[in-house]
Amino acid sequence: MAPRALAAALAASTLVAAAPAAAGSVTIKVTDLRNTQGKIRACMTRVESIFPRCIKDPASHRANVDAAEGLTIRFDNVEPGEYAIALLHDENANGKADRVLGMAPKEGYGFSRDAPVRMAPPAWKDAVFPVGERSRTMTIRMRYFL
Repeated sequence: MAPRALAAALAASTLVAAAPAAAGSVTIKVTDLRNTQGKIRACMTRVESIFPRCIKDPASHRANVDAAEGLTIRFDNVEPGEYAIALLHDENANGKADRVLGMAPKEGYGFSRDAPVRMAPPAWKDAVFPVGERSRTMTIRMRYFL
């Protein structure tokens, strides 16, 4: 291969390798809502140390939508990586997760991968999922302690 052609081929391959991965979307189908009162607050983060309180992550994807049957939430421009999602059914729309005696959740909640709740929020490893360049759809079931 001629030196110029080789240099051009190397430059082109470097540009392709340096190009950032394409961003995709994550669509969440919310099921098992107790009612359609209030708001559904959704938060998706890449930061394990703050999950599920990912509102502390300024780079998190967030939504605050009216509760409704057949609700779908979509996050666009999601960079490839590992994420976890927390949902809150804020039935009285007061902007916080109400609790009984400061402990048990009074309102509904849900997590990616249907992560189990055992006397505490779920572990990151139980909720984390990969996002690639393609769009992803998942279903999150709402749960109610009371």
